[in-house]
Amino acid sequence: MSDDKELKEIITTSQPQIDAETSTIPQNQFKNEDQNNSSSNQEPNATIKFLLFPMNQIVTFAFPISIQVNDLKKKISSELKMEPSNLKFSLTNEMQTYLEDDSKKLWEYGAEANGIFQIKVESIDQKAYPLKPYEPKEKFQSPDVITVQVDLGNNQLKEIIVEIERASNRKPFLGGYRNRQTSTEFLNASTQTKRPQKLDNGIQKFCRDTQTIVSNHVKLQTRQDMSTQMTKPGLFVSRIDDRLLTPKPYQTAEQRLSIIEKNVVIIQKYFRRWLAKRKFNLLKLAYEQRVAWEKDKENQRIRDIELRRQNDINRRLKPRTRDDFEILYAALEKWRLEEIEKINATKTGASRKAALAMLVDQEAELIATIERYKIEANKENKEKNIQILLEKMSQPKIWKAKDGSTTELDTPYNIRARELKDIYNSLNMNFLTQDERLDVLLTLKHTVKEHDCKLTQEIIALIDREADLLMRGIKEENLVGLRKRIVSLFLQYIKTPQFNPSAARHLKVPQDINEKIESFYCSTCQRYLASTEFQISSSSSKVGKCRSCRNLENLALKRVDYTKFKFMLTRIQQEEQSYNTYSRICFLLTERDIQYMFETIWNSQSILSSNNDIYQLHFVRWKKDEEWSPWNTVLLTLDEAESHLKLTNLDLSYGDQFVKKIKQKHVMARNYFNKLPNISEYLTRKQSQDDFRLPSLTGIKI
Repeated sequence: MSDDKELKEIITTSQPQIDAETSTIPQNQFKNEDQNNSSSNQEPNATIKFLLFPMNQIVTFAFPISIQVNDLKKKISSELKMEPSNLKFSLTNEMQTYLEDDSKKLWEYGAEANGIFQIKVESIDQKAYPLKPYEPKEKFQSPDVITVQVDLGNNQLKEIIVEIERASNRKPFLGGYRNRQTSTEFLNASTQTKRPQKLDNGIQKFCRDTQTIVSNHVKLQTRQDMSTQMTKPGLFVSRIDDRLLTPKPYQTAEQRLSIIEKNVVIIQKYFRRWLAKRKFNLLKLAYEQRVAWEKDKENQRIRDIELRRQNDINRRLKPRTRDDFEILYAALEKWRLEEIEKINATKTGASRKAALAMLVDQEAELIATIERYKIEANKENKEKNIQILLEKMSQPKIWKAKDGSTTELDTPYNIRARELKDIYNSLNMNFLTQDERLDVLLTLKHTVKEHDCKLTQEIIALIDREADLLMRGIKEENLVGLRKRIVSLFLQYIKTPQFNPSAARHLKVPQDINEKIESFYCSTCQRYLASTEFQISSSSSKVGKCRSCRNLENLALKRVDYTKFKFMLTRIQQEEQSYNTYSRICFLLTERDIQYMFETIWNSQSILSSNNDIYQLHFVRWKKDEEWSPWNTVLLTLDEAESHLKLTNLDLSYGDQFVKKIKQKHVMARNYFNKLPNISEYLTRKQSQDDFRLPSLTGIKI
């Protein structure tokens, strides 16, 4: 491979190979050539290197020098999977001679026996018939071969085809050297010849006896030669560094053993002291952590109480929801009862009647103030509800997969709803310039023009009127009423399923007259309402009053705050959802049922600690493995409930009297909620029947 070109050479074992690095030959062709060589040596081969242009890929094959160009094209085209007529050959010399005559043989173009001959392969039209890179066949399908000339002497040469076995293992690194000037690395290579196998002489060499050293332990007293030097005539030795050694008293074995035991006792004493100190430090750390945890928990409880109190104050100062007004009316009723108690305790006769009359006037003023707050809240909630409705209409369809990923699909209906929502929000925008307002009105006009009816005609007339007034320079303060009419009519346009098909799913009254609606009669407001407008208690035997009449009756007479019982019911339902056991009974209860359980059955306190803080109490399962129900629950604090769920055997954990007390309360709950199991079974049976029904797909054309 040349240094000035970046060429890639393919080596494959599915073709005959002349050179050990570049050529391959097929197995059947190898056999034919072997037979021909054994009979005669009149067909010498040449190594042909084909340069595939323009990818500059070199593919090496071995062919006889007497092969014609036409046959050569056929064989190369079969390897490249192309037609022979779409290829053209040329020599890689300076003249770039084309091999146009297909009847000529290779030796006529200069190919020599056992030599290397290069041919450039191109496509006649690279765009119409592109020349693709050559893909070799499976590696190591057949062994590689090379042709070797052997000198037999007397100027006689013989060609021998030698097979090369491809080793599947990686060759070891045998070292090498690097040229310091050119930084070229040269590695030592090894031959492909297998190592000669040693003959088995029948002697077992890999055994335990040959791999184990036999040792013999012998005690020896080594000799150590010492020499001394003393003063003598002719030699003086200094005594400055000499020391006088006095032998100590003789020590017996028993005395030495007693000293060792004494030291061992001292070491054990200090070691046991260290163990005790470490245990004390661990207990101290555990105690400090426990105290810190209890302190943090107490601080968290205080913060929760303060946050709940502050939230309650904010809800009373600025009520926005129905629950907020229930809290206000409950506080009003509590204040009224306290004032009546004070009046009855301090006054009698005419003064008592006058004080009660004044109390009624004050109550009326407070009710009027609350109603004013309710009107303001309704105004704010109205726009929020409209935005929530528009957002629901424009939401795409969402599917959730098993792995947690979601898939969203935009339909023509929700795209239409999203466009109408953008126009509605643009109409409600303030501080727009005259050109921007006219642009919004023009967009609205083109949108409603798609349908011709009385509603759209009225909207178009109002749009033209506002545009005319804007062009005349009328102030925006004088256009407030006109703009409200346009927004109101356009909202009615959005809620019409004929113009916005997504609105059909969010209307209380279905547009299909054949669709059956289950409705009931409310004797209080004397209206027929859908079944969803009635809240059926578990102990009721008939439908009764609708939700609005019940709320109105509560505000007028009882004034009970059900928000805390809603909080307890929501906590129960969330915990049951975490079990994934398809619990049903807890979703059939209402806040009035929780109130009866809390106040009547469980006496408004924890059965263990008598804690009466409703926000710290929780109805937890009595038997953890069974579904939650009023006859399988116990009222405990949050900490007690967490410890209770860790118990495995309730009879051994609690006393007999305590268990009997719990079972007695379960009997009371079962007698009061005796209809719940039948309702649960009915809903389960109805759901199983609905699963076999095919869903109906309906569409509205716009």
